[in-house]
Amino acid sequence: MRVKICGITRPDQGVAIARLGATALGFICVPASPRYVAPEQIRTVTEALLADDRGSRVERIGVFVNASLDEIQRTAAIAQLSGIQLHGTESPEFCQQLRQHLPEISLIKALRIKDAEAIAAIPPYFDCVDALLLDAYHPHLWGGTGETLDWSMLKAFRPPLPWLLAGGLTPDNLQAALTSLQPSGIDLSSGVENAPGDKNLVKVEQIFQAIAAFQAAAAL
Repeated sequence: MRVKICGITRPDQGVAIARLGATALGFICVPASPRYVAPEQIRTVTEALLADDRGSRVERIGVFVNASLDEIQRTAAIAQLSGIQLHGTESPEFCQQLRQHLPEISLIKALRIKDAEAIAAIPPYFDCVDALLLDAYHPHLWGGTGETLDWSMLKAFRPPLPWLLAGGLTPDNLQAALTSLQPSGIDLSSGVENAPGDKNLVKVEQIFQAIAAFQAAAAL
């Protein structure tokens, strides 16, 4: 299972989380966010990851909201990103443009799920991104709200590409989420934090314990 821990700001925490088992780390490239990290700051984390045996195998994902192609390309180069997550209102056409400009980088489109209409609007992205991320809807915030979405809306969701579940996941509710749905992976931020951008490594470890317990139970 893919496990993305988002909102990384510190090299030591990035390396520690990679060693705990994360498959991807997310860096918030949105200046208005309390978890924002400048490209040069991200580079200090990515360099620490690349110097670590386990960390070098972890995806390094920059999270953007309605940024320009130039800004995304510049940040990806400086920060040594291996993937891009678009968390705004970016169109399928924009996703296709980005793939043409950065063909070697994996692309995730995040969508905030408010209702069935939001789910019905997802298919146009199937052919222009590598994965989807479904997050809780908030009228004013783009992510990291700590709010869960209505999992019942996703029980029949079976897209033809990988998808990650986000939105208020914690060590306490993760097994329930995985029991209800069948995501390819999960994305966590506020649910494993002491404060925005400061990760709680005990909670991160508990996430992997919860995943292991779920997988063991499913194998019975």
